[in-house]
Amino acid sequence: MRVSSSGPRVVRLFVVTKSNTSFVIASRNRSAELAGVVGRLLDTTHCPIVLVDNASEDDSVSVSTRLAARSAGRVDVVALPENLGAVGRNVGVARATTPYVAFCDDDSWWEPDATLLAEDLFDAHPSVALLAGRTVVWPRQTDDPMVELLAASPLGHDPALPGPSILGFLACSAVVRKTAFEAVGGFSAILHFRGEERLLAWDLAAQGWDLCFCPQLIAHHQPSATRPPNAVQTARATRNDVLTAWLRRPARSCIVASLDFARAAAVDSAHAKAFVEALRLLPAVVRERRRLPPAVEESLARLSTA
Repeated sequence: MRVSSSGPRVVRLFVVTKSNTSFVIASRNRSAELAGVVGRLLDTTHCPIVLVDNASEDDSVSVSTRLAARSAGRVDVVALPENLGAVGRNVGVARATTPYVAFCDDDSWWEPDATLLAEDLFDAHPSVALLAGRTVVWPRQTDDPMVELLAASPLGHDPALPGPSILGFLACSAVVRKTAFEAVGGFSAILHFRGEERLLAWDLAAQGWDLCFCPQLIAHHQPSATRPPNAVQTARATRNDVLTAWLRRPARSCIVASLDFARAAAVDSAHAKAFVEALRLLPAVVRERRRLPPAVEESLARLSTA
């Protein structure tokens, strides 16, 4: 038995066994926070860790390499020559040798028992491709607003599934079945980063996979102090929402989203920059556009009217 802790005054015991889950972390320019997360995962779990560095300009790679050298082979460091954004996670999943993958960010980590619980749920429910956990935000340790939305999903809870059905999630608190993730191509290179989860959820559902919210799986998120300005993040998320619509939704939905985006771009410089980026990405969007099956469109309609 090993004693482990996910935070002050929380102590858990777990049996060390061979894990069927790997942690995948994609990181950029956050060496101190990254070292804390990796150290915590090494101390409180027995899972292998694939750490993908997105062309950091700080000492992230050297710090990660030192951690790997002391990890008894548990940490695999992949240093990318360019920033691939969320696609860095795809690289990590490809390197993982386990059937399941739990995503972390460089400012997030999982409860020690989460991966074992997820493995049991995946084994018992072979139609499930993704389990979204409960995200607890530090330092106040309150639920992320997304938790309430997922728990009250209008798509309902089929008793044959381990939780409510969903078509969205937070990457830092999601566990995936490797085969399903790779079958749909993982995260999109077009979207790069911010709001990239939605397209992946839709594509998994389009292939007939189930996605569920499972609050017993707990991930912790301590938002990094090293972040772009909120206006930039918001504009990037809007850009990716519109691009995601054009990649999969009917023309009417795409036009409505685009007009709203254009109006925001007319009055805000961050949205204007994001709008220009979206225009440059349109040729790639056209090449990869394909409509969702009617059943998935019906589920999205239920979500939009809830």
